[in-house]
Amino acid sequence: MSVEPAVATDRGAQRPPVDWARARNQVYAAGQADALVPVELPLPEADGLTLAEPLTTLTDLPAFPTSSVDGWAVRGTGPWRVVGRVLAGGTPPPLPENGTAVEIATGAMLPDGADEVLRIEESTRTDDGRVAGTPRTTPEWRSPGEEAYAGEELLPAGTPVGPGVIGLAASCGYDQLRVRPAPRAALLVFGDELLTAGPPQAGQVRDALGPAVPAWLRRYGARVDPADVIGPVADTLSAHVAALRTALAGADLVCTTGGTMHGPVDHLHPALAELGADYVVNTVAVRPGFPMLLARVTGPDGRNRYVAGLPGNPQSAIVALVSLVAPLLAGLQGRPMPLLPYVTLGEPVAGRGNYTHLALVRVDPVLGTARPVRHVGSAMLRGLAQADGFAVIEPGGTGETGARVPLVPLPLLPSVGS
Repeated sequence: MSVEPAVATDRGAQRPPVDWARARNQVYAAGQADALVPVELPLPEADGLTLAEPLTTLTDLPAFPTSSVDGWAVRGTGPWRVVGRVLAGGTPPPLPENGTAVEIATGAMLPDGADEVLRIEESTRTDDGRVAGTPRTTPEWRSPGEEAYAGEELLPAGTPVGPGVIGLAASCGYDQLRVRPAPRAALLVFGDELLTAGPPQAGQVRDALGPAVPAWLRRYGARVDPADVIGPVADTLSAHVAALRTALAGADLVCTTGGTMHGPVDHLHPALAELGADYVVNTVAVRPGFPMLLARVTGPDGRNRYVAGLPGNPQSAIVALVSLVAPLLAGLQGRPMPLLPYVTLGEPVAGRGNYTHLALVRVDPVLGTARPVRHVGSAMLRGLAQADGFAVIEPGGTGETGARVPLVPLPLLPSVGS
């Protein structure tokens, strides 16, 4: 999908909000267009990153016939005369003639001339030292190429790298992987009314997003260092511009909290205009979370960085994260667009007219039914802390009991290595 840029101005709210599904597609396409440059890393360091190219086999898997059991590799009919022994890692000589056998360990290379493998527990020894028994009809070894042939694609580009991928790559003979690095993210917290420690007090509230947003960003694959969380930033235009400029110098994505409207101390739109930003998305037709945005700033090096403006209300901010930031980070990492599973509503969920409604729900893991949680106001976090995700009620729709609706799942654990 093409992205139509609009120059950032402090009159951005006059534009109609973007449909929620279209907004997700637009920010993902922007991230794809600016996907991070791949790097070559040793296997352990690739954990949690993303394959930048398909993983193909460098050799047949297995590369040679290997015994799948401890026993005897035999030639011809028995009983068999034992002529040697082969362990994993050794190269056995061929069996010389019918009626001969070698003792073989699991994972050892099958000698040329072997017809079958007899399990050790199903064998006996004759008085003259020969081996007797009846091999099973099913082969007890793995043939070359049984798992994959040389050059076969095992995993596509865009696959997240975890322990299974690392082990598979090692088995194929890789020492390094070509991967896209984790995007570096920063957070600027706006709002003179915010406290960074202790309980709320008259006129001031505790900042809940400064500690929480970096944890969400890590769950979507970003890297956030403690020094990259700044705030509260003073409620002046000059402070906003300076903080954004500093953060953009070292980050691929800068998230901000608050200031996305056009009130007397909402300086984000003017600050973006001063930085020469253009909007990828400016306001989304979704409830909660309506005043969210994603803007693009081209740096002196010609590379694009992004600013995600999250609303100041905590739950609305997380709606903006799952709506705009998660698809953007997927694109920057070269990962597929996050697909939304479907759930069945176990209770009705009201629609929001012409807006998409993202409703916090808990999902029964056995029945697959979703039920709305309580305490879900824009400024509340109690419901979010108990929820599994957001049920998506489309514009003009009503979520009646039994309806099948998309679910935006909330990730439970950080992306490995982020």
